[in-house]
Amino acid sequence: MSSNLGRRGFLLGGAVVGTAALATACTGNDPEPTGSAAAVPAATGANDEPGQKVVIGFSAPAADHGWIAAIAKNAEAAAGQYSDVEFKPVEPTNDINQQIAAVESLIAAKVNALVLLPNDGGQLNQIARKASDAGIPVVNLDRIFPDKLSYRTWIGGDNYGMGVAAGHYIGAKLKDKGVSNPVILEIQGIATLPLTQDRSKGFADALKTYGFSVTAKQDAAFTVESGNEVTGNLLQAHKKIDAIWNHDDDQGIGVLAAIKEASRNEFFLVGGAGSANAMREIQSGSSVLEATVTYSPTMASSAVKLARLIAQGKGMSDLVEHQVPQSITLASETITKDNVDEYLPLGFES
Repeated sequence: MSSNLGRRGFLLGGAVVGTAALATACTGNDPEPTGSAAAVPAATGANDEPGQKVVIGFSAPAADHGWIAAIAKNAEAAAGQYSDVEFKPVEPTNDINQQIAAVESLIAAKVNALVLLPNDGGQLNQIARKASDAGIPVVNLDRIFPDKLSYRTWIGGDNYGMGVAAGHYIGAKLKDKGVSNPVILEIQGIATLPLTQDRSKGFADALKTYGFSVTAKQDAAFTVESGNEVTGNLLQAHKKIDAIWNHDDDQGIGVLAAIKEASRNEFFLVGGAGSANAMREIQSGSSVLEATVTYSPTMASSAVKLARLIAQGKGMSDLVEHQVPQSITLASETITKDNVDEYLPLGFES
């Protein structure tokens, strides 16, 4: 299913890159991400001075929902900051074979580095390994390849951490209110996906520290329509609810619509992703949606910056080591009315 860029970021060659993650994955066709691309911090610092010219290939799934659209926008915006970077994206696709063919074309073009968000890490592992074996460093974005020889560096969000953040927000608030035996509902994305299972585990583990557990959960397939239908069913099944966690702000459009249609407001809702839509609801102060936990498409900006440093043989200037780390997991932060103004420019449109 971003970052507090000036205060909680790390430096990639002097440019601040957030260590939080604003979003998760799913829905809303042809979105226009507002702050996502524009929010990429300006390149400043020694490593950001023009250096060796490099060509960075980029491949990702088709932008069939807000989060993926923002991934592409952020990658392009980050590359555009550097006069020494030629950005070479291939046609986005949700077809595995087409993505393999697209990456083949980038290998044939002998790009200097490749940023790759695979439709499926397992199914694209072989082509990523082929790129690595050809001497092209692969920055694996989010969906990880099972073979570590297939990528030079992985960067992605923390699905378990999303659940932990949501669980702590809900658990702490209910504890402070003195609620015992609360009714806590969970609206997942796709229950069979490992990422969803990680989010649910983190949520359950965090709630357990307060002596709470999930009363009922159901998956909504990361779509607005399913979010609406599932939420309607849950509201009918539970006449009193204390809190709900919805894994994904894209499907959250349908979740909120169902809640408003049912005229229910005795509970509070926590989202997952950090979409601009969700943040505006939080900002209003009049919605049941009080918070969202981040899984940010700004990770694509960081991936391009990492690819540039690796291709130029540079390290991260704030670290002692001479090489870019092999793995970077972004933190999941909690956005509430207290900090939403700071995060809103980084939100993506569902």
